[in-house]
Amino acid sequence: MKRFAVFAVMLVTALQAAGQNTEEYMFENGWPHFMEELQEELTYPLAWGNSDITDFSKWREAARAKLEEEMLLPPRKAQSYDMKIVAVEQREGYTARKLEFNLTAYSRVSAYLLVPDTEGPHPAVLLLHDHGAHFVIGKEKMVRPFGTSTEIMEDAQEWADKFYDGQFVGDYLAQNGYVVLCTDAPLWGERGVRGGTRREDYRYIAGHFMLLGRNISAWMNFEDAYAADFLAQLPEVDSRRVGCMGFSMGAYRAWMLSALSDTVKCGAAVCWMHTTEYQMNREYGLKNHEEWANMIPGIRRYLDYPHIASIACPKPMLFINGTKDHLFPEISVSEAFGTMHQVWDSQYAGDKLQTELWDMGHHCGIPVQQRIITFFQNSL
Repeated sequence: MKRFAVFAVMLVTALQAAGQNTEEYMFENGWPHFMEELQEELTYPLAWGNSDITDFSKWREAARAKLEEEMLLPPRKAQSYDMKIVAVEQREGYTARKLEFNLTAYSRVSAYLLVPDTEGPHPAVLLLHDHGAHFVIGKEKMVRPFGTSTEIMEDAQEWADKFYDGQFVGDYLAQNGYVVLCTDAPLWGERGVRGGTRREDYRYIAGHFMLLGRNISAWMNFEDAYAADFLAQLPEVDSRRVGCMGFSMGAYRAWMLSALSDTVKCGAAVCWMHTTEYQMNREYGLKNHEEWANMIPGIRRYLDYPHIASIACPKPMLFINGTKDHLFPEISVSEAFGTMHQVWDSQYAGDKLQTELWDMGHHCGIPVQQRIITFFQNSL
């Protein structure tokens, strides 16, 4: 024991002499101790203004190509949509259809399609639902469901009451003359995990996708692009007037889709814009920001969130965030908005980018929905 004690003292002395703190672990509270150093190494060399590409159209092409490369292997597209109408309900001024169809070669998609009763073709909006750590419903968060269980109907209304002032944004858009499509994202609603989806399921599924050369977050974005193409080819839709809108995770999906797809002509994103600097920040960041729904790690070597959203330039885009949103601090949102404005302004399209900070939390109530209607009326 005496020899061991002497050895321990010698070991501690040697480690301290080498500059190592024996009482400090490598990680704490989910953060690496050297996180600030890693942050400083993120220089985003492909961002507009950092890149040596000075022709904007060529930059957009290069930035989108790099984004798609870092999204890993895309899902193989279905050879046929094979659309089936499962149920129909006539509503005041529009018809609601429940659909099943193929987007990829691997699984069927459930969706609601709302079609105005007036003569078309109509402008159309692809709705992109939120996360909320609530997986039982997906499309039902944005479109009033029908032909389903009482539990789902009640759950959807409670969600609409909590985040949308009781108004289903899809039905509101349809009442105002827009064809609306809203699908279940992978892991939500009728595309969930057998036995019920739990939040921790995400990490395991994401890991398995990585081992297969895929990215579960990117898979969702690819499917959104495929869904936009599906919507644009419907006979009721004017393919020149297709937009997208989303709240929370759906907002992330909306600006990602606007960056990835030429089918989408404009986008509205409510309550999801950030910078990595503040997302991964000990003061402002969330301690448990393990969010697989927006994790495409490799792209950080080239582009941050607002740089990716800027691939959509010069499309009309509306971004709304709340000053009281605990998920997205105002300091981070404002910095991201500023970055995007520099891009749109550089292309003499500053009037097409509208960024707004509202006195609200993480919410998409009736006033916000009214603002979105105005945006689409002027943009589609």
